Amino acid sequence: MNRTTLGTVVGLALGFALAFGGLGQMLIVALFGGLGFAVARALAGDLDLSGYLLSRRSHR
Repeated sequence: MNRTTLGTVVGLALGFALAFGGLGQMLIVALFGGLGFAVARALAGDLDLSGYLLSRRSHR
């Protein structure tokens, strides 16, 4: 799935959440959509969190 298709699907999902649920529900859908996207990228190996995690541990 290319980025244009993914953006269209996400936009439609957020539009439906806003139309039928309101602003609060749309924000919840957007939050979980972003979280799911980040987890999927991390599991696929496209997102490297080691630098962030190591820098957070060194400040303790």
